[in-house]
Amino acid sequence: MMVLHKRIRFLKKIDDTLAIFHTHGVAGALGGLLMGLLADSKLTKLFFGDDPKFIGLVFGLKDGRVGAGFRQMGLQVVGILFVVALNVVVTTAICVGIRMVVELRLREEELVVGDDAIHGEDVYAVWGDGETYERSVHGHEGFDEVKDEEMM
Repeated sequence: MMVLHKRIRFLKKIDDTLAIFHTHGVAGALGGLLMGLLADSKLTKLFFGDDPKFIGLVFGLKDGRVGAGFRQMGLQVVGILFVVALNVVVTTAICVGIRMVVELRLREEELVVGDDAIHGEDVYAVWGDGETYERSVHGHEGFDEVKDEEMM
């Protein structure tokens, strides 16, 4: 997903530092769609009993219950859309609430300098175990006088 995130125009517009969209959004939607496609009636009996409505599209085609298979795919799509809508509403409410207390976005001057420089460290330093800013690939003159013990 990190490779796709850099190549697909829509994904480039998503500011997702922690890869929540990739980890939960894409994986959850894909899992939901695949369940609607591949749900075996032998396994759905564990949850729904002998109700013939609950079957994946592939097994619905195989068993001659195409309508039930498409019904299940529809339920999965509706479920995904519900979760997306719920997340948009709740996240918007949370961000509006936080914005009433503090700014959600850095000032333009801070954005030019960069988030790493403002905080004095690389938060997601994949090359080390939380290396401090002056030892990172970015470097910064203002932190030369700070000893390693003080940074830890």
